[in-house]
Amino acid sequence: MAKSKKEIISIQRISKIYHLGETVVKALDDVSLSIYENDFISIMGPSGSGKSTLMNIIGCLDVPSKGVYKFNNELISEMNDSQLANIRNEKIGFVFQTFNLLPKLNSLQNVEVPLIYSSLGKTKRIERSQEALKIVGLSDRMTHKPNELSGGQRQRVAIARALVNKPSIILADEPTGNLDSKSGEEILNFFDELHKAGNTLIIVTHEESIAKRAQRRVELFDGKVALDE
Repeated sequence: MAKSKKEIISIQRISKIYHLGETVVKALDDVSLSIYENDFISIMGPSGSGKSTLMNIIGCLDVPSKGVYKFNNELISEMNDSQLANIRNEKIGFVFQTFNLLPKLNSLQNVEVPLIYSSLGKTKRIERSQEALKIVGLSDRMTHKPNELSGGQRQRVAIARALVNKPSIILADEPTGNLDSKSGEEILNFFDELHKAGNTLIIVTHEESIAKRAQRRVELFDGKVALDE
């Protein structure tokens, strides 16, 4: 891998340990990973391999029990809740399997949600939201609510919402899991375009078709990195 690219995420020997009664569960065990600008990574592994735990830690939704996690060279362990919330809102664009759109809001309003916590005024927020929907090809669906959209369109609204803050990385969890094959293929083509445009993508998936398209493949097994190529 070209070392000249900027390192966005540095994970060094992190573990995540849960205590369930007297049982100790190591969800992650001594995992190290570096993610660079414009990487396109798939994270794979069987159920219980630790991939969801790793995704939650990368997304600052959880913290490791031990080890070092740096985001843009800043130590995550030294951040307070407010700083972590800022990273989740401004630096990471999340795309979920279930879309997580608010049913009473239209496409434009759903995309605007992350910007409400920023310092942007209303006019600028609407402009940025319109621009993000245009990028995903939904200029003609801005006033439609989620129940008026197909599954593929809903996922594209979710991607526009992830893009609207111009994040450092896009973190997607099984982004085609709830879609038919045609819609899933459209979303994968769109991820290819995002990567070509310079975005950094991390996709957690079971699907071989996504892993093949990624530039780099990380496989977890029993909480350890079994493959990184």
